[in-house]
Amino acid sequence: MRVLLVSANTEQINILPLPLGLNCVAVAARNAGHEIKWMDLMTGADHRISLSKEIRNYGPEVIGISVRNIDDQHMDDPKFLLTPLKEVVRDCRDASNAPLVLGGAGYSIFPESALDYLEADMGIQGEGERAFPLLLDRIQKGLPLSGVPGLFLRGKGLQGPREFVRDLDTLPLPDAGISAAIACDRQEMWMPFQTRRGCPLNCSYCSTFMIEGCTLRKRSPGSVIEAIARHVDVGFERFYFVDNIFNIPPSYAERICQDIIERGLKISWRCIYYPGKTDERLIGLMSKSGCTEVSLGFESGSENILHRMNKKFGPAQVRRASESLGKNGIRRGGFLMLGGPGETKETVRESLDFADSLHLDSLKITIGIRIYPNTALAKCATDEGLISPGDNLLFPKFYVVKDLNEWLHETVQSWRTERPYVMN
Repeated sequence: MRVLLVSANTEQINILPLPLGLNCVAVAARNAGHEIKWMDLMTGADHRISLSKEIRNYGPEVIGISVRNIDDQHMDDPKFLLTPLKEVVRDCRDASNAPLVLGGAGYSIFPESALDYLEADMGIQGEGERAFPLLLDRIQKGLPLSGVPGLFLRGKGLQGPREFVRDLDTLPLPDAGISAAIACDRQEMWMPFQTRRGCPLNCSYCSTFMIEGCTLRKRSPGSVIEAIARHVDVGFERFYFVDNIFNIPPSYAERICQDIIERGLKISWRCIYYPGKTDERLIGLMSKSGCTEVSLGFESGSENILHRMNKKFGPAQVRRASESLGKNGIRRGGFLMLGGPGETKETVRESLDFADSLHLDSLKITIGIRIYPNTALAKCATDEGLISPGDNLLFPKFYVVKDLNEWLHETVQSWRTERPYVMN
């Protein structure tokens, strides 16, 4: 079948992203014998005109659209990113009668409500590398779509139980040629790379379990290094490991670092570092293998608030991790999330003082926490009457302690003016 895959994201949140997941889905569909054409709407200001023209010229039999983000998670003036995406869906509908299939991380959090809002035909929740080729085969042969894992049909609900592929080595890695073609016009590009999926930590506010599940699943280190090497061969020098927690388990992270060193890959890379498990040997290997920066997600400097967030670490562990990373020449970017359940003026000051004492290279502060469905935070917000039990939360809602919002904004704004390392 002729398949057009559309990376619909046009927002540059934190870093300029490459569509990693859609790349892997493209490889899976191509390996199944389908003809794949790719369009990335991040490139070019007139992407809607270009998209309509491409559809009419190519004549796709199926159009897949990736939904990366739902909103920008800014409480004061949230940008709902599905509004422009709805126009993309309409443009596709106007130019073609092909079925429109949604997927991606953002879609997986809101499979029914996003499908209804965007008015596409169907969507795949979870790992599309397995489900999308199966869906294409069913469409091509005119077979019923029931049983396709994670498939939602608009107005008809879930068609097949969602599956989490246990052996990630059975799923394709990103194609270096596709990555290079997309990245050719982008400056300061970091190639996203994923070695593991799933997160067992169950933080109270986090939506990762809806995207990747709670069980940690790993690719074989050899396959990871070969894929990185192929990207190096086409010109990539910087990589961003988007694993939720790069340093868990430490033995696996060590193997990745050692293989980079032994392969002689001259790359720079960054990752998300979990501060609850600090291994001096691992951090040394990270630095030696090219790690230049980590995102140190500690979210609070208050023992009480960390406990309320279901974090498995305290401030002392964060400090140890920060000091070890800094000693090894690795830049540290920290994050604070203020205003969640149990927050007080005292815990806010505690967090700000703690963050200041770490001497980080950068710090991002958010006020209010985006509420995602099926999380402990959502239950707390429902119990307190902040959201209704039936709210699907597609349109962003935020938790912030009552009567603390105005003080929080004034305090944080005053605090950050004398600290240039704090990001806007």
